[in-house]
Amino acid sequence: MTGTMNAWDAISSAMAECYVTIDGRRYNFMQAIDLEAKITKKKMQVPVLGKTGRGNKGVGWTGLGSAKFHYNTSVFRELLYRFKERGEDMYFDIQVTNEDPIATVGRQTVILKDCNLDSAVLAKFSAEEEYLDEEIRFTFEDFEIPEKFGELAGM
Repeated sequence: MTGTMNAWDAISSAMAECYVTIDGRRYNFMQAIDLEAKITKKKMQVPVLGKTGRGNKGVGWTGLGSAKFHYNTSVFRELLYRFKERGEDMYFDIQVTNEDPIATVGRQTVILKDCNLDSAVLAKFSAEEEYLDEEIRFTFEDFEIPEKFGELAGM
């Protein structure tokens, strides 16, 4: 018989924590609704003698991210304003910790280093919405994983 995952080991997404560090100041970004950061690998095709197809070799990567949060902070608008006024492009770190006290795998923390805004909302309203949210898009230059999930029993 093969092992199966226990339902309680599915990590509750609402239990995450998000912190943003800008210019040495650390913000608890409790107004975050969701965040996703991805790595896109850059690959080159490699001809291989004796094969009709080509191999693929990773030669680099790009870090891309997006986040949605409640429209109740001016933190990112301030960064855009500084860029507009002084040409000062600000970099920041985002730390995300996922932990569900019921799950047996523990917690994972990922720190996205040297994030830089691609876009953010300057102003917004909607007469039809119950609440306002906003989205940012960003790149990041590095990352760390200081805490990793444990393995599920049966893996």
